[in-house]
This record gives sequence, structure tokens and C-alpha cells, in this order.
Amino acid sequence: MVDLIRMTYGSGGGSGSNSLGMRPMQARVYEARAAQFILLKAPPAAGKSRALMFVALDKLENQGVRKVIVAVPETSIGGSFRTTDLTSYGFHRDWKVDERWNLCLTGEENKANAQKVKTFEAFMDSGDEVIVCTHATFRFAFEEIVKKRGVEAFDDCLIAIDEFHHVAASDDNRLGEILRRLLNREQAHVMAMTGSYFRGDSVPVLRPEDEAKFRSITYSYYEQLEGYEHLKSLGISYAFYRGRYISAIKDVLDTDLKTIIHIPHRGSAEAFGEKHDEVGQIYDAIGEHIGQEPETGFDLVKRPDGRVLKIADLVDDGPGRDGVKAALQKEVLGPNGKRDNAADRAKVDMIVALGMAKEGFDWVWCEHALTIGYRNSLTEIVQIVGRATRDAPGKRHAQFTNLVAEPGVETTVVADAVNDMLKAISGALLMEQVLAPNFRFYRREDGDIREPVHVDKEGRVNIGIGGLLEPPTPRARAIVEDDMQDLVAKACQAMDRRVVADDVPPEVATQMVLTEIVESSYEDLTPEETEAVRQDLAARMNLIGLAKRHAEGSGFEEDGEEFKGKAKEDSDGEDGPNLSLMNMVKRFINVRELDIDLIDSINPFREGFDVASRAFDTPLLKNIQNAMVAQRIQMTEKEALVLWPRIQRFRRQEGRPPNPHSEDPLEKRLAEALAYVRAKKAEAARAAAE
Repeated sequence: MVDLIRMTYGSGGGSGSNSLGMRPMQARVYEARAAQFILLKAPPAAGKSRALMFVALDKLENQGVRKVIVAVPETSIGGSFRTTDLTSYGFHRDWKVDERWNLCLTGEENKANAQKVKTFEAFMDSGDEVIVCTHATFRFAFEEIVKKRGVEAFDDCLIAIDEFHHVAASDDNRLGEILRRLLNREQAHVMAMTGSYFRGDSVPVLRPEDEAKFRSITYSYYEQLEGYEHLKSLGISYAFYRGRYISAIKDVLDTDLKTIIHIPHRGSAEAFGEKHDEVGQIYDAIGEHIGQEPETGFDLVKRPDGRVLKIADLVDDGPGRDGVKAALQKEVLGPNGKRDNAADRAKVDMIVALGMAKEGFDWVWCEHALTIGYRNSLTEIVQIVGRATRDAPGKRHAQFTNLVAEPGVETTVVADAVNDMLKAISGALLMEQVLAPNFRFYRREDGDIREPVHVDKEGRVNIGIGGLLEPPTPRARAIVEDDMQDLVAKACQAMDRRVVADDVPPEVATQMVLTEIVESSYEDLTPEETEAVRQDLAARMNLIGLAKRHAEGSGFEEDGEEFKGKAKEDSDGEDGPNLSLMNMVKRFINVRELDIDLIDSINPFREGFDVASRAFDTPLLKNIQNAMVAQRIQMTEKEALVLWPRIQRFRRQEGRPPNPHSEDPLEKRLAEALAYVRAKKAEAARAAAE
């Protein structure tokens, strides 16, 4: 297996809780509790559900709110909002949800809630304060209640929408349409929570005029992981198989680790049979299936060494699944009423799932998330990785592995294999960005006395960049402050042959491709606004790669041995690649002034491809590179204009124009751009003569 990303965290140690029992993110949200509309962007396992509890209880007591409606995408997530003891940790009131009004309960407890919409209506007429339901139940209940009583029935209610990226600004998104009605009426309170604030498609979550109404709180993956007490490192890797994926399961599955396995989507190239048969073959690869645990429904599989593993099968959608889900959600408590860590960890060893156990799924002991098959949705990848990033005693490292078909071997069309591989790399590239600190860049002038790297009270890492064009208008500034995660996701999804092939100059990626992404996302920006946003996007995508190069001591080709030497001197004898991300960034910037020209000289997509390429043997890599050449895009005017300064530089340095027959693919591409420019000039001259 190859780690595309391996990051270490926790240099600050455990962040602890304040006197009210709130972790840092929850305290930050609580400070904004007076806002009518709150948008919380925080990673999986950050404690969003408890943050909502604190805010909701304050609104019930002090802000005139009479009802709290919590909507989650699926029933398994509802357990995060069950009755919770808060007073023992310092808060003045506990969070209480009567079982009648928890419409996400599973198993026997759910029989009384068969008609959930009617139950929801009964709740609205009751004197109770909190209900938990799915997005679907809320949609249907909202429509029924509005028909009978009008939208004013939801006045003075707090609507809490978990996994908010399910909302979309499009007219055909029912949840989004309901949200807009509530926002426009301005009589309800709304708290939206999400761990991945991008949908993975081209439709925005909120329209700009709607998002402007929200008080936005962002808590980064980096802030969360940096404050962990136990979990100190995270790896993102992928592995290849030939034939059927089941042949490689033994190589990638360490059954000593608490693991969630996501089998391939039905209909995908990786799926080879009935879903139940695939689960059975995974069991066979582990050992011998010897029965089920009666009280939980977990399958019992005995390894060759005699140890019996307890495995929760969430692929089987038969009548027993509700019992399995209920057993997973139920914590094992000790005599003091709190979680018994040893017993709760021993409760289950592995989970096998298909469409479940992703967003919002709470199993703190998960150490390894093994996903089989390529995933088109980058949002899905972020959610799956989040299953393994919860802090828990004894958990030092978490790992995400994507097991995929070896490109060009089992795939009938090599071009498809290349595209699939790029999907995997783009997913890893996005995770690297998601796991990074929340950067804020400013223009650094000569004589600037500010620290080149400093952290502000909002947790943002401020970094000075020479020559940076700062946002010239409030609109551009708002994009840089609030929308960069979404733009980064779009950029990662734009990874294709034109940004990773050998003959692609870095400027094509950092200038042309990123400009296209900004322009297509914000059609009303001026050229100056577009360039300011593009530079910020390029800086975000390249800073980590630049810092990692320095930490690894490889330096930069144009800097020669002097810079490489400085990198080694500054390492203090530590293992460079395993330094925490903040240390890598600080050390790099202490050695070298950062400027926009350096940022534009590095292709972030190519960096990811080069890391991935280390997994391939030489013939296979050559096969992939040949496929990319065969898919060569035609020269465009935009690319030719981007390459023109490089062509001029080549002429000055070499004393000749680039050779179209050169063995260097980059020189060949420059020659093609020069030929394109000459042809266009000749075409213009003929038109003028005519």
C-alpha cells in the first residue's frame, strides 16, 4: 500500500473542556447562540450534536423558542441526539428527548412510531420541547402541517438540520425549498451543521443571498485533530488488486484493527456478485463463520488462530438489521453510568456496510476505514475518512485505504483506468486540503514586521506572501473568507490528463485551470477579483506540497544545494516527513520567503500524481503515461497565452525555439504552443490582407 498522505497531529495535547463542559468548537458555537440562523461547518466527530444541544437549550430558556426539531439524513445518526447528561460536566441543564419523540429509534422501540408524520403532528400539539427525526420525515410532516395550519406553525421553533450538504439551492431540492421558506419568513430559528460543506456536484448548498443571513462558524479538521488527546496520526492510502477484490482482502485487512469495510456500489465494475455473497467471501478470507451473537445479531467469525471476531453486517437489509443497528448505537456503560471503554471497545470488531456507516455514524473505536472501489463523490470520501478520525483511548493512528482495480490490467479501456486512478488521487488531494489548517493569506511587503506565520483568535493560520493580490472588494473578500473549501473541492474534481501529464507546465494548472474554476463559479467577478481569488486558491493548494518538499529535504531544483542544506539543518534531527503539518509549514517559511511566483511554479495535481506513481511498476506506469498522451487535448488559445512567457524564457535560456521533435514532453508542448501562436498570427494577417 502507498500512503498518499500521512499527517501527524496533537502537538498541543488534549484541549479539554471549559467549565460548562464544552470543547473549544462547542464554546465557539455557544458564543454565537444569539444568532437566529447559525451555520456550523465542522468535521465528523467534532461534537456538532452536543454543540446543537447547548445552543438549543439556551434558545428554549432565554430566546423564546418553544420547540426544537432535529432532522438527520438517516435513522442511525439519530442516536447522536439522544438524551444526554450535560449537568455532570458543568452545564445548567440536561438534554432530554422523550422516546416517543425520537423517531430514529430502531428495533422493537420503533414499532410505536410506524406513522411518523402523525407522531410529528402530535409532538407539535404537545407540551414537550424536542423531537428527532429524519430529513424525509421532516419534509413530509412540514407539508402536512403547512396544509392545515400554514407555515406559521413553525414560528418560534428551532429547526436543526444535520448533514446540511443534503440541502441544495436548486428548485427541485425539497429540503432546500423548505429552508428558503423559513428563512424568508424570519420567524423560526435555524441551525445547520455539516462535516463536508460541498455536495460533490455543481449545485451550491445555499444561494448567496440565503447564506448571507447565517452566522457562519468554521472549525477545521486540523483544529480538531491538533487538540486530540489520543489520536496522533492519520494515513490516506490505496492498494491495487487483480481479478476480484476478494483476492487482495487478506493483504489490506488487519483484523487486529477495529475496521469498517465498505463494499462496492452495486452496478460498479468492482462488484462481482450478489452483495450477500461478497460479504460471505470476506468472512471466508478472515476465517470460519460459526454463528451469530443472539443479543446483538453480530456475526461470529473465527480466525485461524482461534480468536473469534464479532462483525456487524449492515449489508443485509433483512429484518435483523434494525437489531444490529440498535446494538451498535448502544454504548456499554460502567457502574458510574459512563461509558466503559474496555467493554465498549470489545463489543464489536468489524463492520461491513454498503450504503450505511458513512456520514454521522458514531463508532469511536474505528481505526481503519477500508473502502473497496472508486468513489465518484469526494463528499463520500470525506465522510468515510471521518468514521476513523474520532479520538478514543488507545487509538494512536487512523487509516483510510481505498482498494481499487490495478489500472490497465483488469479494465478493458485504458483511458477509463487512467480516469479511475485520477479519481483516487483527486480524492486524496482533497483530503490533504481538508486536513490542513484554515489558512488566511495576506500580502507581505518589504520590511513587514509581522510574524510570517501566526494564528489568530479564530484559529486561522495567517501567512504572508510576497506579490499576493489581496481581494480588492468586499465580494472577493467574502469568497476568500467563506467559499474556499468549496473551490478547493471543485479544483480537485477538475483533475484530468491536462493537469498531470509530463508535458503540462505548472502554469496551465495554477493559472489557466484554476482561473476557469473561479470564473465558472462566479460569473460576475471582475478580472481583478478573479485573479485575487485564483491566487488564494493556488496558495492553498500548493502550500502543503511546498512545506512537505522542504521537510523531506528534497528542496527545489532551482534552489540548488544551498536550500537543501538549510532544510536538513533546520530539521533538528527529527524525521522530516513525520513532522506535524504546522511545523512543516513554519519551518519552510522560516527558511524561505514565500511569493506568488513560487506558488504558481508548482503544479499541485502533478505532485499528487507523482506520489501515486510510486506504486506502479515501470511497464504499468508507462502504459498509463501513453494513455495520457493518446488523450492529449488540442491546444487552446488560453493555454497558448499561459505558455507564452515560458516560451520566451526558453528562447532566452537555450538560444533557440523549442523543438517539436524533442524527447522532453514539456519542450514538445511548448513547441506546439509556439506553432499555434504562429498559425493564429498568420491567420490574422491573411484576414487583414483580405
